[in-house]
Amino acid sequence: MWYYLTKLLISASLIVVISELAKRSSVLGAIVASIPLTSVIAMIWLYHDTGDTGKIIALASTIFWLVIPSLVLFIALPILLRYGVHFYLSIGLSVGLTSLAYYLMLVIMKQAG
Repeated sequence: MWYYLTKLLISASLIVVISELAKRSSVLGAIVASIPLTSVIAMIWLYHDTGDTGKIIALASTIFWLVIPSLVLFIALPILLRYGVHFYLSIGLSVGLTSLAYYLMLVIMKQAG
Protein backbone atom coordinates (compact mmCIF):
# COMPACT_ATOMS: atom_id res chain seq x y z
CA MET A 1 0.00 0.00 0.00
CA TRP A 2 2.78 2.45 0.89
CA TYR A 3 4.49 1.69 -2.39
CA TYR A 4 1.41 2.74 -4.39
CA LEU A 5 0.95 5.86 -2.30
CA THR A 6 4.60 6.76 -2.91
CA LYS A 7 4.14 6.25 -6.65
CA LEU A 8 1.02 8.40 -6.59
CA LEU A 9 2.67 11.17 -4.56
CA ILE A 10 5.75 11.37 -6.80
CA SER A 11 3.72 11.25 -10.01
CA ALA A 12 1.15 13.83 -8.86
CA SER A 13 3.89 16.11 -7.54
CA LEU A 14 5.30 16.36 -11.04
CA ILE A 15 2.02 17.82 -12.33
CA VAL A 16 1.85 20.31 -9.46
CA VAL A 17 5.45 21.42 -9.99
CA ILE A 18 4.87 21.99 -13.72
CA SER A 19 1.68 23.99 -13.16
CA GLU A 20 3.32 26.14 -10.48
CA LEU A 21 6.36 26.79 -12.67
CA ALA A 22 4.11 27.72 -15.59
CA LYS A 23 2.42 30.38 -13.42
CA ARG A 24 5.78 32.08 -13.02
CA SER A 25 7.27 31.39 -16.46
CA SER A 26 5.59 29.72 -19.40
CA VAL A 27 9.03 28.89 -20.82
CA LEU A 28 10.25 27.22 -17.63
CA GLY A 29 6.97 25.33 -17.24
CA ALA A 30 7.17 24.23 -20.88
CA ILE A 31 10.77 23.07 -20.52
CA VAL A 32 9.94 20.89 -17.53
CA ALA A 33 6.73 19.63 -19.17
CA SER A 34 8.52 18.81 -22.42
CA ILE A 35 11.13 16.69 -20.69
CA PRO A 36 9.67 13.20 -20.80
CA LEU A 37 9.67 12.93 -17.01
CA THR A 38 6.34 11.12 -16.98
CA SER A 39 7.71 8.53 -19.37
CA VAL A 40 10.93 8.17 -17.38
CA ILE A 41 9.02 7.78 -14.13
CA ALA A 42 6.69 5.22 -15.75
CA MET A 43 9.71 3.26 -17.01
CA ILE A 44 11.29 3.34 -13.57
CA TRP A 45 8.07 2.09 -11.95
CA LEU A 46 7.67 -0.58 -14.65
CA TYR A 47 11.25 -1.79 -14.22
CA HIS A 48 10.92 -1.74 -10.44
CA ASP A 49 7.68 -3.72 -10.65
CA THR A 50 8.76 -6.26 -13.30
CA GLY A 51 12.54 -6.13 -13.77
CA ASP A 52 11.77 -6.82 -17.44
CA THR A 53 13.88 -4.74 -19.82
CA GLY A 54 11.89 -6.13 -22.75
CA LYS A 55 8.83 -4.31 -21.40
CA ILE A 56 10.90 -1.13 -21.09
CA ILE A 57 12.05 -1.48 -24.71
CA ALA A 58 8.46 -1.99 -25.88
CA LEU A 59 7.19 0.96 -23.84
CA ALA A 60 9.95 3.31 -25.01
CA SER A 61 9.47 2.34 -28.65
CA THR A 62 5.72 2.80 -28.50
CA ILE A 63 6.08 6.16 -26.71
CA PHE A 64 8.40 7.31 -29.49
CA TRP A 65 5.82 6.65 -32.20
CA LEU A 66 2.94 8.06 -30.18
CA VAL A 67 4.70 11.37 -29.58
CA ILE A 68 3.94 12.25 -33.19
CA PRO A 69 0.12 12.30 -32.84
CA SER A 70 0.39 13.99 -29.44
CA LEU A 71 1.75 17.06 -31.23
CA VAL A 72 -1.73 17.64 -32.69
CA LEU A 73 -2.84 18.96 -29.28
CA PHE A 74 -0.06 21.55 -29.21
CA ILE A 75 -0.88 22.68 -32.73
CA ALA A 76 -4.69 22.74 -32.44
CA LEU A 77 -5.03 24.34 -29.00
CA PRO A 78 -3.21 27.62 -29.70
CA ILE A 79 -4.90 27.95 -33.10
CA LEU A 80 -8.37 27.52 -31.59
CA LEU A 81 -7.61 29.97 -28.76
CA ARG A 82 -6.25 32.56 -31.21
CA TYR A 83 -9.53 32.35 -33.10
CA GLY A 84 -11.39 33.13 -29.89
CA VAL A 85 -12.80 29.67 -29.20
CA HIS A 86 -13.61 29.31 -25.47
CA PHE A 87 -10.81 27.63 -23.49
CA TYR A 88 -12.74 24.53 -22.43
CA LEU A 89 -14.16 24.00 -25.90
CA SER A 90 -10.66 24.46 -27.34
CA ILE A 91 -9.28 21.86 -24.92
CA GLY A 92 -12.11 19.46 -25.77
CA LEU A 93 -11.67 19.86 -29.51
CA SER A 94 -7.89 19.58 -29.23
CA VAL A 95 -8.15 16.38 -27.17
CA GLY A 96 -10.67 15.01 -29.68
CA LEU A 97 -8.38 15.78 -32.62
CA THR A 98 -5.45 14.29 -30.75
CA SER A 99 -7.47 11.15 -30.01
CA LEU A 100 -8.23 10.84 -33.71
CA ALA A 101 -4.54 11.28 -34.51
CA TYR A 102 -3.67 8.56 -31.95
CA TYR A 103 -6.21 6.23 -33.55
CA LEU A 104 -4.81 6.84 -37.01
CA MET A 105 -1.25 6.29 -35.76
CA LEU A 106 -2.24 3.02 -34.10
CA VAL A 107 -3.86 1.86 -37.36
CA ILE A 108 -0.66 2.78 -39.24
CA MET A 109 1.51 1.04 -36.63
CA LYS A 110 -0.63 -2.10 -36.79
CA GLN A 111 -0.41 -2.23 -40.58
CA ALA A 112 3.35 -1.64 -40.45
CA GLY A 113 3.77 -4.44 -37.92
